[in-house]
Amino acid sequence: MSRRSSLAQSDCLVGLTLQVQRQLQKAVNNPSQRAEILLQLFTDVALEVDDRARGLLYGSSASGGENDTKRRVCFYEVIAERYMQVPDDGKVILPLFLQLWSQSFASQIFALLFYQWLFEGPAEQDSGFLRYSTAFFEGAMNSFWIDMQSDTRRFFSLYHYTLEEVALKSERLRKLPKKAQRELALLVSRFFFFYESGARLQELLHNCAAFTNCSMGTAEDVFVMELTDQLQKIKVEPVLIHYLDSAKTLKGLELRASTSTRLKSALYSFTAPGGPMYPTREVRHVAWNTLDCLFPM
Repeated sequence: MSRRSSLAQSDCLVGLTLQVQRQLQKAVNNPSQRAEILLQLFTDVALEVDDRARGLLYGSSASGGENDTKRRVCFYEVIAERYMQVPDDGKVILPLFLQLWSQSFASQIFALLFYQWLFEGPAEQDSGFLRYSTAFFEGAMNSFWIDMQSDTRRFFSLYHYTLEEVALKSERLRKLPKKAQRELALLVSRFFFFYESGARLQELLHNCAAFTNCSMGTAEDVFVMELTDQLQKIKVEPVLIHYLDSAKTLKGLELRASTSTRLKSALYSFTAPGGPMYPTREVRHVAWNTLDCLFPM
């Protein structure tokens, strides 16, 4: 990258972080408009990086041609990496978040912008870290639900990082308080089938030590119980069908009798028309197939 391109990239990154700071400060200064301002900021950072910004951030070769076949990044990914590489840029806005925690979308914005900084920064297991990790788990969960409700994968990078760089990284996981490890295990379990292939389930169950901090049984039991709860909450048919079909990968898991019964009951609830789930014909068909796979007569 030429010196001119490097300067343009730096200016673009500084501009993005300053815009985030201005919007957060504006939200703090205008209580009556906070909800609207934070919603707009959340929408902005979740947008895909446009061609002009891509050119500034990655050079002219990044726009057009073969690069169009690569996954498009979102602004939150760019800013999160900046805050990790230049922590002072992020620390200046942390006091603003502290004044906005109770507002809708504040935790989502925090999770999107600070996920790398939170887990890759110095290990400071104090009340501040616990507060930030709590905000992260809340914001990440709410962001993933937004993806599920629209059947998109805009926040795939956030989930993938949480799984690959935290849940499956034992040296990084050990730095987290037990409460944070427990929340992490529950979070990755709830959304695993949405963002990852079921073929990776054994890797998660065998390599994520965070499950040992859950009091609900083995890693298999914890995962299945979270999955069972998730099934009851999904209202988007394509997502529900995907989850039900992915559940076939649970075949062969050693579960407690209570966990197995709970899973079987949840699947049965999708096999009959009418309440309480009101499944469509396709959902009923997939549910029966999964039941036959996991609990053959």
